[in-house]
Amino acid sequence: MTIKVGDRLPAGTLSEFVEVETEGCTIGPNQFKVDDLTKGKKVVIFGLPGAFTPTCSAQHVPSYVKHYDELKAKGVDDILCLSVNDAFVMGAWAKDQHAARKVRMMGDGSAAYTKALGLELDLTARGMGVRWLNIEAPGKFEVSGAETMLKQLG
Repeated sequence: MTIKVGDRLPAGTLSEFVEVETEGCTIGPNQFKVDDLTKGKKVVIFGLPGAFTPTCSAQHVPSYVKHYDELKAKGVDDILCLSVNDAFVMGAWAKDQHAARKVRMMGDGSAAYTKALGLELDLTARGMGVRWLNIEAPGKFEVSGAETMLKQLG
C-alpha cells in the first residue's frame, strides 16, 4: 500500500556517507533509523528514482539546495533526499550537487524502505532495477520541487 499524506512513516533504516567524523558517526557509510531522523522534527523528505539521473540532477536536488534558507525559515529542521542507491553513490552525488550541510543524501540501496513506503517501481527492463516510484509523470518537474514544498508549508 502506498503511503499517503498524513500517514505515519514506517520504521526503517537509511544510509548516508559521512565525510567528517563526529560523535556517533564514523567516516564512510553510516546507518540511521528513520524514527531517529524524524522524531520531534519537521523534516522534508523527497524521493527520487536514482542519483545522477537527468531531471533529478538538473532540477529536483538543485531546487532544494537553492531554497534551503526559505525552507529553514518555515521551520524545517532537515531536508532528506532518498534514492535507491548505496551511500557511496549518494555521497558522490551530494558533492556533485553541492548539497553538503543543506540536503542529506540518504541511500536505500536495497530498496527495503522504498518498498515499506509502497513506492517501489521495477525498472529492471531499463537496467535500473527496483526504484522509487516517481509520483511525477516521466520527465516532469511539476509537484516534487522545493517551490511546491514551500507552498504546502504555508
